Amino acid sequence: MSTLQTRRASVDAEALGAMLDERGYACIPALLSAKDCAALTKRYEEETGFRSRVIMARHGFGQGEYKYFDNPLPDVVQRLREGLYAPLAAIANRWNEALGLDERFPPDLGTYLDHCHAAGQTRPTPLLLRYGPGDHNRLHQDLYGDEVFPLQATILLSDPHKDFTGGEFVLTEQRPRQQTRVEVVPLRRGDAVIFPVRHRPVSGFRGFYRATMRHGVSRLHAGSRTTLGVIFHDAA
Repeated sequence: MSTLQTRRASVDAEALGAMLDERGYACIPALLSAKDCAALTKRYEEETGFRSRVIMARHGFGQGEYKYFDNPLPDVVQRLREGLYAPLAAIANRWNEALGLDERFPPDLGTYLDHCHAAGQTRPTPLLLRYGPGDHNRLHQDLYGDEVFPLQATILLSDPHKDFTGGEFVLTEQRPRQQTRVEVVPLRRGDAVIFPVRHRPVSGFRGFYRATMRHGVSRLHAGSRTTLGVIFHDAA
């Protein structure tokens, strides 16, 4: 069994769901090894294997840049996407049931991507993001069409103790008639954070209701920060 498979097999899906229900996010420590992190970070400098490069300031997204992988995805990214999808699909289905939504997600990624492609969403969405001093990512949601998988993952590839300062991962939650709640999620190199794409169910006096979620990255003070984003729906 590979190192990634060993780490993935150790993920407690029930605990993951409980953390997502309680806090709106869940962390998986050391999902990627230092070797995998270094290899993906180095890959950012390559010209091939990506379908597009986005300079964030040009679009008002913040400062920094990112690159979307092209198909076929790198092996480690493909295995992450496939391995995380199944337990997250079970959580997503439970969430949709709580919210009274009819949509249910199939248990395997390939079948789900067939749905995306039938809806005209055929471009892969996993990406590498690169930040330098002063860079940041404004609060946003990663929506690429009508087909949206409710959860996604970000894995920190850089070492916050050596490679950069600042640049914290930030989540906000907006509930009806309440002020916005902010979470700063501490991550180490190789750690993954799982979080909602746009909303999550929250229990209230009259049952479950939707809390709107957004995510971003605070301003980087120094150094270089690289992350891997794993989004499960493809883009139009």
